[in-house]
Amino acid sequence: MSQSPLYIGFDLSTQQLKGLVVNSELKVVYIAKFDFDADSHGFPIKKGVLTNEAEHEVYAPIALWLQALDTVLESLRKQGLDFSRVKGISGAGQQHGSVYWGDEAEQLLRNLDPSKSLEDQLPAAFSHPYSPNWQDSSTQRECDEFDEILGSPEQLAQATGSKAHHRFTGPQILRFTRKHPEVYSKTARISLVSSFIASLFLGHIAPFDISDVCGMNLWNIKNGTYDDKILQLCSGKFEVEDLKRKLGDVPEDGGLHLGSVHSYYTKRYGFSSDCTVIPATGDNPATILALPLRPSDAMVSLGTSTTFLMSTPSYMPDPATHFFNHPTTAGLYMFMLCYKNGGLAREYVRDSINESLKDHPSQPWANFDKISLESPPLGQKNPTDLMKMGLFFPRPEIVPNLPSGQWRFTYNAESGDLQETTSGWSAPNDEARAIIESQLLSLRLRSRGLTQSPGNGLPAQPRRVYLVGGGSKNQAIAKIAGEILGGVEGVYKLDIGDNACALGAAYKAVWGMERQPGQTFENLIGQRWQEEEFIEKIADGYQKGVFEQYGKAVEGFEKMEQQVVQQVSAAQGAKP
Repeated sequence: MSQSPLYIGFDLSTQQLKGLVVNSELKVVYIAKFDFDADSHGFPIKKGVLTNEAEHEVYAPIALWLQALDTVLESLRKQGLDFSRVKGISGAGQQHGSVYWGDEAEQLLRNLDPSKSLEDQLPAAFSHPYSPNWQDSSTQRECDEFDEILGSPEQLAQATGSKAHHRFTGPQILRFTRKHPEVYSKTARISLVSSFIASLFLGHIAPFDISDVCGMNLWNIKNGTYDDKILQLCSGKFEVEDLKRKLGDVPEDGGLHLGSVHSYYTKRYGFSSDCTVIPATGDNPATILALPLRPSDAMVSLGTSTTFLMSTPSYMPDPATHFFNHPTTAGLYMFMLCYKNGGLAREYVRDSINESLKDHPSQPWANFDKISLESPPLGQKNPTDLMKMGLFFPRPEIVPNLPSGQWRFTYNAESGDLQETTSGWSAPNDEARAIIESQLLSLRLRSRGLTQSPGNGLPAQPRRVYLVGGGSKNQAIAKIAGEILGGVEGVYKLDIGDNACALGAAYKAVWGMERQPGQTFENLIGQRWQEEEFIEKIADGYQKGVFEQYGKAVEGFEKMEQQVVQQVSAAQGAKP
């Protein structure tokens, strides 16, 4: 049997812990997972978390994660994994969660007994037994203070990559200093979920990852250091220097060798003593490593919500978007957009069409797709026709910040005239293409300036557009995505199941251990990644004329959003 090296990527998400093992050729050889609701014992959780609805708190018991790690490692052993072949470990952690370590943490981690489980030994290591979850929304007061500390949400985004968000770790820490001041004073260190994973394997507290630290509203991305003014706010009534010690340093190298695994793992599971821990990162950064995305590649996740990810050398932060340092490659950034409205909005139009036709085919999207593909871009049967565009939000949206509702407009690209009207609209058929266009025009609007021209006089656009999630199976969405977003090499369906985060973490471990001096992640993994196993070209990308037509529509789309936001704001202000 081959004794080639193996690498493990762990994915600690809200509802499960997964361990995925790959070899040097990036082939998956073992997978084990622990579902928190189904497999844990002793925790009254639901969907992996506990809730305090009175204070809008959502949090997870850390001991649950300890139980999960021992169980996943035991499962891998039962499957036949020879742990002595594992040369590197990395991880992906749900972003923005925080772990509070007590004064005894380092000693307890250092002196782990291989005859006992982690769950038996480590609960006393934590000053607080729970980790705030990304779904937590208890920090509105703190977010308001964060947004104001540098002058405005725009200035906070310029410094930290994002405006303040409930889930971000900085506002969560500030609230923690207020609600649990005695516990905070006894907290020696604070980890993110990603650095918590690395800490367990190292046997001492690991530093933050250079990408995941950007999900805190504390790290000044351009300056490459914590922002002192924001730290002053975040520390509350406590000393700033104390908070700096709690947070620790942040190494710039995403492939840094943090150290060898603790003897607990060599003695209990048979890991080699030279197995090395590589910094774990957040779940979203890990996702872009699972491809691996090259600069100007775009990934669109089409699930219940819509997420847009891009690797880019351009840093153009905005309160509506997120920028992170790239998890492996200095000089690149990860750009992210998150929308609440995605699949549900499309399904609403789909169902309306099927109802209007009194046709409920075995393929529920058949009518929607047919009508979308037969409809001309922007409803323009002739070049002189007005463009039809709208906003369709069955649930409140954050990009832009609007309540649920529907708004329909016509736009004259030549004169710039924009009119809110249903005149000329044929509902629901016109909405089939319009809902897809609305979502993709928003992506194009907010990613302007992040792509470059591929040459030959072509306009700036992504190299490739990758679609993932349930919507990636939809032929109409794929075709229209290419027309609106471009993609000089085409539109591709990416199928890595639900393993993206664990794969990205495992690939990070491979790169960290096997790279040559100066070799980038994209170079090493790109040479070994067998794209034909994971991707399929499903539509053309850039189409001359149509792409430019949508470029004119973007201007109208931006005006439309601004007008609706102003209307809603005025109406809310007028309420008694």
